[in-house]
Amino acid sequence: MVNKDQVAGLAKQIKGSVKKAAGKATGNRRVQAEGSADKIAGKLQKAYGDVKDRVRKAL
Repeated sequence: MVNKDQVAGLAKQIKGSVKKAAGKATGNRRVQAEGSADKIAGKLQKAYGDVKDRVRKAL
């Protein structure tokens, strides 16, 4: 079962990837860095959701 943290984390990762690519294409380092940060935040949020899901299944 997928929880909201997993979905939101995946969405942030996609947003970060798009933002990073846009920053790279336009030569805007700030947007590229923001994209990388969003991608990392998304990975962390998805990992948190994965842990929550495993704990719920274990109980």
